[in-house]
Amino acid sequence: MALALATPTPASADTSTPAAYRQAVQDTLTLTRGALPGDTNLARQAVRVLEDGAGLTQPEIIGDLERNPPDFGDATRRLQALLDALDTPADTTDAAQAQQRLSDVLAMKRYDALHRPPSWLDRLRQWFGDRINDLLNLYRRGAGSSPVPLYFFYILGAIVVGAVVVLIFRSTRGRFAEGAMAGRSTGPRAPADYFSEADRLEAEGDRVRAIRALCAGVAATLAGERTWEGSPLTVREIFQHAPDPAGLRPLLVPFEAAVYGGRAVDEATYSRALQVAAPFRQRTELAA
Repeated sequence: MALALATPTPASADTSTPAAYRQAVQDTLTLTRGALPGDTNLARQAVRVLEDGAGLTQPEIIGDLERNPPDFGDATRRLQALLDALDTPADTTDAAQAQQRLSDVLAMKRYDALHRPPSWLDRLRQWFGDRINDLLNLYRRGAGSSPVPLYFFYILGAIVVGAVVVLIFRSTRGRFAEGAMAGRSTGPRAPADYFSEADRLEAEGDRVRAIRALCAGVAATLAGERTWEGSPLTVREIFQHAPDPAGLRPLLVPFEAAVYGGRAVDEATYSRALQVAAPFRQRTELAA
């Protein structure tokens, strides 16, 4: 019974004339009005009368009459509403004006969504729905019917998509964490290490990180090896301890623009920064 109710009832086109259609509805209404509760014989007769004149165009009324016991009350209400609709059809004397009014209503802002194409999220949802329906159709052809509810497959698809998203996120986060750990130091680094790192990064074409390494080398030379990793001071404040803080501006300004402002560092700018950092690098090499 559950499978029968879940299976959609095919609708057939009405081949009768309007008069015969209305007469069938009227005769069926007459039968249901005088029916006694639980009279299945009269219900079957009403179904035959209705189907002979209206075909299968009224599945709800037929369903009421084929119940056990028949639901004559709901069938009578539906038949009366159908008869009223047949006697007073929606019509207009000016079809062009009615069409114009419909167009004016649909042109209102509240109906803009009807004219817009579906969003990418709607298309993605539709694509997943179509694939699940394809899977269901294959399964039904193999098993004859679907013994599990339709929403089960939607839940299963959502779980699969969620698992894929989690795996991608975790793998990406792992690479980000690996890159972040690669840039960190396990302890205090000597200024010479920063200058060597700047040369390597500049050779690789990464002048943003290279100028950062230059600043780290200068800062470590001015205030000690632990300055860059643990000092609460900004680079500008650390550079104030230099004998000539203004002379470090060709290094400080592009560093702030690149690291804080996201700007690129061209070759000429990096060359000037390298010249400014050269005395501090020489001091480190002499100390070594």
